Amino acid sequence: MSFQPRTRLLVLALGQGVRRLHVSAAFNAKAKVSMSRFEPSNFVNYEKLNENVNIVRKRLNRPLTLSEKIVYGHLDDPVGQDIARGRTYLRLRPDRVAMQDATAQMAMLQFISSGLPQVAVPSTIHCDHLIEAQIGGAKDLARAKDINAEVYNFLASAGAKYGVGFWKPGSGIIHQIILENYAYPGVLLIGTDSHTPNGGGLGSICIGVGGADAVDVMAGIPWELKCPNVIGVKLTGKLSGWTSPKDVILKVAGILTVKGGTGAIVEYHGPGVDSISCTGMATICNMGAEIGATTSVFPYNHRMKTYLEKTGRGDIAALADDYADLLVPDAGCEYDSMVEINLDELKPHINGPFTPDLAHPMADIGATAVKNGWPLQVKVGLIGSCTNSSYEDMGRSASVAKQALDKGLKCKAAFTITPGSEQIRATIERDGYSKILGDVGGMVLANACGPCIGQWDRRDVKKGEKNTIVTSYNRNFTARNDANPATHAFVASPEIVTALAIAGTLDFNPEVDYLTAANGEKFKLKPPSADELPKLDFDPGQDTYQHPPAEGGSKLRVDVSPTSTRLQLLEPFDKWAGGDLEDLQILIKVSGQRIIWGLFRRGKCTTDHISAAGPWLKFRGHLDNISNNMLIGAVNIENDGVNKIKNQLTGEYGGVPDVARHYKANGLSWVVVGDDNYGEGSSREHAALEPRHLGGRCIIVKSFARIHETNLKKQGMLPLTFQNPADYDKIRPDDKISIKGLATFAPGKPLSTVVKHSDGTKDEFQLNHTFNETQIEWFQAGSALNRMKELQ
Repeated sequence: MSFQPRTRLLVLALGQGVRRLHVSAAFNAKAKVSMSRFEPSNFVNYEKLNENVNIVRKRLNRPLTLSEKIVYGHLDDPVGQDIARGRTYLRLRPDRVAMQDATAQMAMLQFISSGLPQVAVPSTIHCDHLIEAQIGGAKDLARAKDINAEVYNFLASAGAKYGVGFWKPGSGIIHQIILENYAYPGVLLIGTDSHTPNGGGLGSICIGVGGADAVDVMAGIPWELKCPNVIGVKLTGKLSGWTSPKDVILKVAGILTVKGGTGAIVEYHGPGVDSISCTGMATICNMGAEIGATTSVFPYNHRMKTYLEKTGRGDIAALADDYADLLVPDAGCEYDSMVEINLDELKPHINGPFTPDLAHPMADIGATAVKNGWPLQVKVGLIGSCTNSSYEDMGRSASVAKQALDKGLKCKAAFTITPGSEQIRATIERDGYSKILGDVGGMVLANACGPCIGQWDRRDVKKGEKNTIVTSYNRNFTARNDANPATHAFVASPEIVTALAIAGTLDFNPEVDYLTAANGEKFKLKPPSADELPKLDFDPGQDTYQHPPAEGGSKLRVDVSPTSTRLQLLEPFDKWAGGDLEDLQILIKVSGQRIIWGLFRRGKCTTDHISAAGPWLKFRGHLDNISNNMLIGAVNIENDGVNKIKNQLTGEYGGVPDVARHYKANGLSWVVVGDDNYGEGSSREHAALEPRHLGGRCIIVKSFARIHETNLKKQGMLPLTFQNPADYDKIRPDDKISIKGLATFAPGKPLSTVVKHSDGTKDEFQLNHTFNETQIEWFQAGSALNRMKELQ
C-alpha cells in the first residue's frame, strides 16, 4: 500500500497529518504478528502502543485507565497533545476502518470525491443491512442479492479499486465478523455503525462514527475525538442461573439512561469480569451504544485469550500475553464516576417498551405491563442480531428450547433466529442447535441485521395494531423493528426471549413460573447451560470474502449511472458566505416522543426519526432520494403531527421534506429546533447529510448525541445548544432565527441568536457550541470533505 503523488500533496498540506502506513515500520522484530489473516503485511504494534503510553503516563504523572492507554497510545503526537478528559480534542491514528453496506455507500462516495487513489489503513465493507427478513435465510438472501445487485456491485468494485476488503452478502453482521477476524486487545478501530463498540469484548477500543470520519482515517488524516471521560463499572460476584451478560448492560442502561454515557468510555473491571465469556463481554459493550457511550471496553483476560485461539489467532493471544500489563488498567487509576454491580445479586432483566433504558427485573414485568396496559401476549420472539448471536447465545437458547421439546411443547409465539455470521450459522447447524431451534418452532433468518434494523416484512399484525414482541436486540425505539408505532418491543437475553416465546406471555418468569407439558404435567425450565465455544473448531461455512487485488486497483473503474435511483455521485456543498445567518425559517420545532411507564411524553428524536431505516435503506447511496425521508418520523410540537408542518411561504401544510425542498427552491434557508439528546441512536450520517442537502443551516437543541453532533459538523451544519435550556420554550413554530457572531466564530465562544416572532416581538439569547478550530474550518469550507480538497 503506497501513496501516489496526489496523496504526497496532502501530506505537504497537512504537515504532521498523513502517514505513509497505518503503523510504524519500527516494531519488535521478534514478535511480528499480522493484524489478521487477510492482511499478512500489516502487523500488531504493541511496542509503539507501549512507547506512546509511557510518554503520556510520564507527562500526566498518574496511573492510566485501560481505555486511556489504548486511546492515548494511538495519539498522533503523544509528546505535544493537550490531554484533558471531557475538554480537549485528541488527534488519533486508528488502526483500521470497518463499514456496513448501508453507510459504506455514502462513505465510499465521499472517498471517491476526495480524489485519493487508495485507502491508507486496512479497511473493510460488510454486507449485512440490505437483507430483508421475509420467508427464511436462503430465499431472503437470494432475493436481496437480486434487488441490491447494483449496490453490491458498486461496493465490491469500489473496494477493489481503493484497496478495501469486501465481505459479501450472507457473510454475517459486521460486528460479529470484526470480533471473529479483526478485533484484538489494544486495537483502535472505527466503524460506520453505532454498535461498533461490540469489539470492546475483545479488549479493543472500537468506536462508531459517521462516514465522513471514516473517510478521514482512510485518507490518512488524523481522526479527531473529544477526549472521553471514563466511567468505571466494577463487577463483583459471578454470573449464574438465568442471569446473563445481557442483564449486565440492561441493568447499566437502567442506571445511566440513554444519555448517561455521552462523552465517556465505559470501562468494566473487577473480579466479576472473569465469569463472563468473551462474546458475553462483546454483548455488554455492543449495547453500550444505548447509553450514549463513546465506546465500552473490558481488560484482557484468559476468556479473550481462549476466544482468540479458537478463532485462529493464537499468535495474537501469545503476543498479548507478553504485553498483558499494557492491556489492563494501571493500579490506582481513577474514573470520573463509578457504578458497582454484584453479579451474585443481579437478576434477569427485560427493558422497554419504546426505549432501551426502561429496565425491569423479570419478576416485575408482568405487574408493570398490566398496570400500564401493555399487551401481555407475546406475538413474536426474535433472537440473534449483532448483540446476541454468538455460539454461546445460540447454545443457551437451544438449551431452553430442548427442555420444551422434551415435554412436547413448541413456541406459542412466532420465533426467529438470526445467526451473527456464516461461521456461526455453519457451526450451530453442524452441532445441532439449528435443528433444536427449528423444531421448537423457530425460523432461521439470513446472516444479517434483519428485523433489528427494520428489515422485516412483518405480516402477522396490521399497522397500528397494539402488540408485544420480545427480542435479544439492542434498540427498541418506536416502530424501529416493524414500522408499526403500536408495537411494544422489549429487549432481553436470548434465553429469556426463547422462554417467553415458548410461554407466549410477557408475565412468564422462568425462574419461578411453571409450564404445562403436553401430558398435562407442570414443570419448570432449568437455567440454560451451553458451551462458551464449540468443542470442535468453528466451521467457517462458505467463503464470503473478496480480497482487494494484489496488483492494486488503479486500472479499475467504478461507474455510477446518472439515472440510478440507488446511487448518486456527490456534489460539494456550498461554502459559508462570510456573514451571519439571517432570518432562517423554522422548518420544524421537534417535540420528539418518549414513552415512560406507558405514558406519552415529549423529548425523544432519534436518528430513526430524522432518517428512517427499513424500506429507506435502499436509497442510502442516493442523497436526493434518501432525503425524502428527512424528519418524517419527528413529532411537530405545533400539532403533535408526524410529517405535517406548515409551509410559511404558502400557508399550506405538507410533509417535512416537501416543505424543505420548497424553501430551498425559493432561496430560504432553514433551521430545526429540538429537545434533549437529539440524534440518539444510529451512526447514520444521512441524518446530517439530508438537512444540509435540503437547505438546512443550523440545528438548535438542548443537547446532542455524540455521533450525530459530529456528523452535522462534518457536513457544514451548525449544531448549537441552548445556553439556557428554558430558551427552547421561547421559540415558536413560525419564527425566523438569525445566528450572530459568525465573523468571530471561535472555540469556546458562544454565538448569539435573534428570534423574530410573527407578532413583531423578538427574543435574544446565547447559543453554545463545541467546535474546535479545525471544525470551524469545516463550517467555513462548507464541509469537512470540502476542506480536505482545499488542502490537497
